[in-house]
Amino acid sequence: MSDINSSPRVKDRFAEQLAKRRDRLSPSLLRVAEFIDAHRHRVLGLSALEIGFETGASDATVIRAIQSLGYSGLRELKDVLEAWLGETDSPIEKMAATLRDVDGQSDQAIDFVLQTNAQTMEALASAENRKAIAGMVRLLVEAQEICFFGIGASGLIAEYAARLFSRSGLRSHVLNATGIALAEQLMVMREGQLLIMMLHGRAHREAMAAIAEAERLRIPIVMFLGKQDSPLRDHAREAVILPRAKSERIALHAPSLIAAELLHVAYSAVQPDETLQSLERLIELRGMVRPNSK
Repeated sequence: MSDINSSPRVKDRFAEQLAKRRDRLSPSLLRVAEFIDAHRHRVLGLSALEIGFETGASDATVIRAIQSLGYSGLRELKDVLEAWLGETDSPIEKMAATLRDVDGQSDQAIDFVLQTNAQTMEALASAENRKAIAGMVRLLVEAQEICFFGIGASGLIAEYAARLFSRSGLRSHVLNATGIALAEQLMVMREGQLLIMMLHGRAHREAMAAIAEAERLRIPIVMFLGKQDSPLRDHAREAVILPRAKSERIALHAPSLIAAELLHVAYSAVQPDETLQSLERLIELRGMVRPNSK
């Protein structure tokens, strides 16, 4: 069995290129390169123009900076950053770090989980998150249908959440596929819907595709985010910030589940007639499938 403490560090191609060429970059190009280095997750969701705005440079200067580091353009740079971020977000590394922290003690493992979820409850009770949830409920009441977005474990929670809202009479769709399979799910999006996204803060391609389609269709977006400073928040009408364990520790998904159930109960509270009528119909349909034996 391999030693969990001995996994090699992933090669950081961008850092290597920056170190090699730093001395040859002009101050303006270096400023762009250092911004990219310090905001890798964020850069995945930005255009050259937006990076330029953040660094006080033109989009042409941004492209020159990227090319000065040896990349053909912004797309190649993003591919390199995405590959590195995906590898350094490895669940093996995160589990290894978590296991080192708890040091083989079940009590410490229990504390880790309980403390994380206690922080979730405290965060959801904050004035900012209460206000955001109330805003989400208002948008839910206005919506004809909803789409729940989530990838990986969040995709499972998105599917569960969609079932909850369907039971309350609000037609719900799930967007939880990866790669090109997501394109077929995005076809269900239309005006009059609300897009609810469960994200950790990373601007991966699936998230950006869903956001782009929602904005094209003028669909309001609300988010559950794991980071206060996520650039994704700029696309959301309302955002609830859920605390997560340190980025190098395993991610617990109970916070997203708690938040989804909280939002569902809050919606049902302001739509009691629709919720009860829908549940009555559900019970009738269940009876047709599985009639009571006499």
